[in-house]
Parts: sequence; C-alpha cells; structure tokens
Amino acid sequence: MSDVALSVADLAIDHALAQTAASMQFLLDVTPTNADEFRQQFAQGRVGEPEFTYRRLEVSPEVLAKALDNIDVSTVEDATLGHLLRAKHRELALQIEMLKARDTDDFSALSIQLYGAASPELQAQAENILARVHRTESAGDSLAAPEFLELAQAEIEHYRKIDPEIDIHAEVRDDVNGVMVSGNTLLIDTDAVVQAARANALIQHEVGTHLVTQVNGAAQPVRVLGSGLAGYDETQEGLAVLAEIGCGELTPFRLRQLAARVITVHRMHGGADFVESWRALVDDGFPENSAFTTTMRAYRSGGLSKDAIYLRGLVELLGHLRGGGDLDLLWLGKFSLEDLPLIRDLDERGVLNPPRLTPRYLEDPHARHRLTAAADQADDVAHLIQGAA
Repeated sequence: MSDVALSVADLAIDHALAQTAASMQFLLDVTPTNADEFRQQFAQGRVGEPEFTYRRLEVSPEVLAKALDNIDVSTVEDATLGHLLRAKHRELALQIEMLKARDTDDFSALSIQLYGAASPELQAQAENILARVHRTESAGDSLAAPEFLELAQAEIEHYRKIDPEIDIHAEVRDDVNGVMVSGNTLLIDTDAVVQAARANALIQHEVGTHLVTQVNGAAQPVRVLGSGLAGYDETQEGLAVLAEIGCGELTPFRLRQLAARVITVHRMHGGADFVESWRALVDDGFPENSAFTTTMRAYRSGGLSKDAIYLRGLVELLGHLRGGGDLDLLWLGKFSLEDLPLIRDLDERGVLNPPRLTPRYLEDPHARHRLTAAADQADDVAHLIQGAA
C-alpha cells in the first residue's frame, strides 16, 4: 500500500467527488434507447430524420448539482490534488448541465466545451485516412452478443486469477447500444454483432484498457482516478486504440471508422443534418448500418462531439511515445496525458499504489515493437495500415 501523504480532509473531498461521479451514467443517459429501431428503418429504405428517445434519468440533474455544490474543492490543501479536483468539479458541473440540456439546441455547444471540436489538423488526418486507406477487410464470421459475452468473461477471468478481489463484470442488456464500459461493467447490446476478426481487439480495448484502468484507479487513495479525472476520455480512448495496435489487430476498416467519426462531428458542427451526414458516409463506401451507427453517435442528444477524441487521443499518444514517453504511469487510473506530470508528482511522493493489473496484450513480446513502429507514424496515421497509398 502507498505511504499516503494526503490529509484526511483532502481525501474526504476526493471521495465525495468520486461518489458523485459514480452516481452518474453519463454516456448511457445521452445515448438513445431506440437507435436499433431507426437503424432497421434506414436498412429498409425508410430514411428520415430519426426521433430518438432517451432513458429516464435515475438521479435528477438538480439533485446532482446540489450534491456537487456541497463539495468545497477550494479547501483542498495539497496543491497537486487541489488542481486535479477543481478541474474534475468543473467537468462534473458541465456534464450535469449537459444532462439538463439533453436533446436540446444547447447540448451541442456544451459538448464542445467538454470534448472540443474537430480541429483543422485532426480533420486533415481524418481526410487523409479516408483518401488513402481504401481496401478494407471482408466482414467474415461474426459473433452474437452471448458469444462475445463469453469471450469477455474469459478475459475478465484471466485478470481475476491475477487478483481474485477485482470487481469487474460483463453483461448483455437491451438498453445499451453496441459495446461500452460503464463504471466497472462491460455492457453488451442484446443485438450486438461483432466481427470475429475484431473480437480480440475489442476485448483489449474495453476490458484490457477501460476495465483495467478502472480497477487500478478504484484501488488508489485518490478515488477519482477510478471514475476518471477531468478530460480523461481522450487519453483513455487513445490508449484503447493503442491496445488494438499492440495486439496487432487494428484493421483498415477500423481506422477508417475512427476517421469517419471525426469527419461526421465536423459535418454536424457545420450544419449538416442527420440524413446528410449518413448519406455522405454511405457515398464514401461505408456500409449503411455502420454509417448509421457513426452518425447516431455524433448526433445523439443534440450533438455529442466525443467521437472526435478517439483519433485525437491516438495521435497524441503516438506523439508521446515517439518523444520518448512511456505508458507505465497511464495504467494507474483514468486521467489525461496533460495531467501526467501531476500524476507523476503524486506517484513519486508515495501517494499512489502500483497498478493491480496491467493489460494482457503487453505480455505479447511483439506488442512493444508494434507500438514503437506505430509511434513513427504519429504525423501520418494512414501509414498504420500497410499498403496505404
């Protein structure tokens, strides 16, 4: 265990913030529950602006806002922790405002505050990928939700053999869309279909990154590292795509998908409606169902720009590796690359515990070489796919 150098008062504030964050299911709450219905309509040629519906919020935003107001982060004594917790407090306040504005015109602007937009540099990377990565793999065999659940549970069991006390799970549910992690649980849509060739990459993305860092963060004295410090999503998703590279299974279609997400967010902010953005992806060679999912993810709740962060986080982490950085401290919990110096400060002071788990894919002796080779392509990620023009 760590030699904790933080006051009880500071840790109490951290724990209160972590509890408030854990009481929110932000991504679930901003994702439509009837997306599958409209996906089927689009597949049948009934193409029109979808009218999405959303789950009832389990905790009202007003209650969350009041609970957050009662947490006085200004009294945190430790300078490093104080900076981190104040930033998290601001982020939670913004997320609560987004929940209040769900499915309204105000949501998109708040989303840009939280996740940013697609910068010209990122757009250029995305356009370059779509222009140069053409040949994609065939769909091949696929796995239904119960089959993918079995693989996920086997992966979780691998980690449970390392540490029997870890608290992570996987389950199939009919109120989610696709595959996602919420808290300590991998959620799989009842109707999810996963390409067999993509299954391991997705396992390493979701379990080997998101759940592994959740376990490690939840075991820290600074509990917010489990739910995620401010701005953690970008680095988390970048790490998760790095996992796909590290296990040797980043496919051409997947890289094009990440680029399409950036372009779709940009089109949305430029005023394109749902159908226009969907048609543009179909015209660019994406299957209709895939194009629908990409468009839905961007337009949900009034406009969520989160999907631009996958490619951005990947590019930033590749640059970090190319500059001589490593990933070791990034397994300690969920935080942004920007906060790495502050996490290093806490670690060097003996505040933090070593990670309980490290990603399984790193056990592959070829994984480090794949990551090193990928880092050389930080300025032109289309080259991550061999044979890109």
